[in-house]
Amino acid sequence: MNHSISETMVAVKKAKPAPGLVWSPRTPLPPLGPRDVMIRVTHAGICGTDRHIYEWDEWSRSRVPVGVTIGHEFVGRVVAVGSAVNRVQLGVRASGEGHIGCGLCEPCRTGNGHICEKVDILGIDRDGCFAQYVVLPEENVWPVHPSIPDHVAAILDPLGNAVHTVMTAGVSGRSVLITGVGIIGLMAVSIARAAGAGTILVTDVDQRRLDIARQLGADEAYLAGDASWPAEARRATLNQGPQVLLEMSGHPQAIRDGFSVLRNGGTAALLGLASAPVAMDLPNHIIFKGATVLGINGRRMYQTWYQLESLLLSGRLNIEPVITHRIDLEDFDRGFRLMLEGEAIKVVMTVPQEEA
Repeated sequence: MNHSISETMVAVKKAKPAPGLVWSPRTPLPPLGPRDVMIRVTHAGICGTDRHIYEWDEWSRSRVPVGVTIGHEFVGRVVAVGSAVNRVQLGVRASGEGHIGCGLCEPCRTGNGHICEKVDILGIDRDGCFAQYVVLPEENVWPVHPSIPDHVAAILDPLGNAVHTVMTAGVSGRSVLITGVGIIGLMAVSIARAAGAGTILVTDVDQRRLDIARQLGADEAYLAGDASWPAEARRATLNQGPQVLLEMSGHPQAIRDGFSVLRNGGTAALLGLASAPVAMDLPNHIIFKGATVLGINGRRMYQTWYQLESLLLSGRLNIEPVITHRIDLEDFDRGFRLMLEGEAIKVVMTVPQEEA
């Protein structure tokens, strides 16, 4: 190692197969391989995936190994590099891509590493960033521009999901419907506006989130439980329906409603994850409409990272209203409760810097 570092650290772990997480003050540091970079984490964001792990739902029980340090949204400083690292420098402020591809499968070798067949995910398949230190391969490290503040740099990962969804759908000069304005849906509003979208419509079950969506640039905001909103959405788009659907909720009815409203020949980009199979009217909602349907996973490595950096540095992207709470890592349990209770949208945690 290239820095004086304690042999143990503070971490938040999935220590047992039950709801909740555990504060672990004497966790061994993750091993540093020859091509790895160790980052001392200063800030970390709580993600929807982390919430699933906290709740220990069906997906988590089938996917997440007990004992793992969770978390994949972060920023920090490089404090050690492996013997084969030749570009990342000590002291650099950095975030990182949490999808670690194998580098050998066809998607990896054809520029599609974000859908690697054997991907490892930070905070699931390997120890994550809810800790004082995290380790990533050199190629996954993303140096952060000095103009991007820590609390924003800590959530480049979900911002990248939103950027990938919006850019893949091609919203410039087109009307857009965003179904579900949680964390990533709200980010997508600001990104779509910055990317030159026309009329932007949003739906959600939470009035507070709809209000924030308007603040970020949405033209119309509809309560998803109001049966009249599809007709209103058509009227707001020249009685034809929006040209682009960005589906962020994963809710079966929201998905069906979104497709029912989508204009003939429109494009649907699906990011939201449903908890069970979704019944669809394929003939009327997709086939007869001639709709283009895009499945969105993660971020394009590393095209999306360059895009999101450019958007942030342009000054046209505003995600500050999405970050509703900033707390200490030790207070993680309150952060999760705030999310579960609907009080928080995005929670960013400050990680203690003293040695464990």
